[in-house]
Amino acid sequence: MLMRSWAFLQSVTAQTPAATSEGASPGGLNPLFFLVIMFGVMYFFLIRPQQTKDRKRRAMLSALSKGDHVITNGGMCGTIVGLNDKTVVLKVSDNPLTKIEFVRGAVSQVTVEESS
Repeated sequence: MLMRSWAFLQSVTAQTPAATSEGASPGGLNPLFFLVIMFGVMYFFLIRPQQTKDRKRRAMLSALSKGDHVITNGGMCGTIVGLNDKTVVLKVSDNPLTKIEFVRGAVSQVTVEESS
């Protein structure tokens, strides 16, 4: 798509009359201006939302505590019974008692367990 836009801009500038005697570009369009605009658009639509999402995820991982009900990236649901800087231990079953250790980054979301 970027190549089509660039080709269109080149065809538009090629069809304009010759440059004025001052040496300015025809139509006053500078390709560098369009590159700056494209970078700005990409920043606000791609880079900035990803940074916000990463910031929220880091905050969620740092706020984990014992007793939180979580879901891992693999779909395992459990309750945190132990944690340190790099790992969390989840209790996934009561009968038989099953505990599994995961890397802290494997936690995808904290859920709210509904009381019966």
